[in-house]
Amino acid sequence: MDLATPVLLLGLALAVLIGVSLGLLGGGGSILTVPILVYALGLETHVAIATSLLVVGATSLAALIPHARAGRVRWRTGVLFGATSMVGAFAAGRVAHYIPGVVLLLAFGAMMVVTAIAMMRKGKKSPREAPKDAEIAYGKIVLEGFVVGAVTGLVGAGGGFLVVPALVLLGGVPMREAVGTSLLVIAMKSAAAFFGHATTVEIDYALAGMVTGAAIVGSFIGAAAAGRVPQDLLRRGFAWFVVVMAVFLLAQELPRAFGYDVSLAVDWPWIVGLLVLPVIGGITDLVRMSSKNAPTLQPSSST
Repeated sequence: MDLATPVLLLGLALAVLIGVSLGLLGGGGSILTVPILVYALGLETHVAIATSLLVVGATSLAALIPHARAGRVRWRTGVLFGATSMVGAFAAGRVAHYIPGVVLLLAFGAMMVVTAIAMMRKGKKSPREAPKDAEIAYGKIVLEGFVVGAVTGLVGAGGGFLVVPALVLLGGVPMREAVGTSLLVIAMKSAAAFFGHATTVEIDYALAGMVTGAAIVGSFIGAAAAGRVPQDLLRRGFAWFVVVMAVFLLAQELPRAFGYDVSLAVDWPWIVGLLVLPVIGGITDLVRMSSKNAPTLQPSSST
């Protein structure tokens, strides 16, 4: 490991956000990890994807503990989803080595946009009572688990940005419990996908260990905050977070697909300019939601 100290410190500082995202949202860890490893720490795409699976899997296990203690994990659903997704993750991880890195990242970005839209549309529908574990259609969970696992293996995504929407949108699981359950699923299938990748790339385990340690610190911060944020606000914030990261990734990978080499050191002004739009949109939307959901103080009547 020959990274300059400022670069390494920046990468570790950003890694704390990986854990905060996992602990608070039950996903987004790999959405952050892959760009941090590629763009901040300079790892090759396939190596970054494999390393991200190790980092996110270990961090998810740590973040799972406080959620489990708070009763925010659907164990039966999580184990079944996780077990079937491990199969898809391992198989896809063996195939990913033969697909160009830019193709994997573009597919990653497109999936992020679709997921964010689905999460935002959820808020427009009337809420329904969340089913218990015994009432969930497990055949559907098996199919969803395999598909989400395959995405994990291909693009190195721990899958929380797909698992959480699947549990919320299709399973009717409350957002807080979907967050906790997602961490169990992520840990299981990240492990399977990692072993699928590990045979084809060389991983810097010292660097992976330092990034994981920083992420675990962030995971406890995120888990502590998760129980205090309203469900709708948490879901909406998750969706906007995914949008911002998708714009960041696609702004660099789309030009590369057409032969233009994007460098953050040179092209950061227009990349940051593109990020400003979804950041402002997200902040405005979340402030509006917070104001609408804030309790209205009633004037006291004099007797």
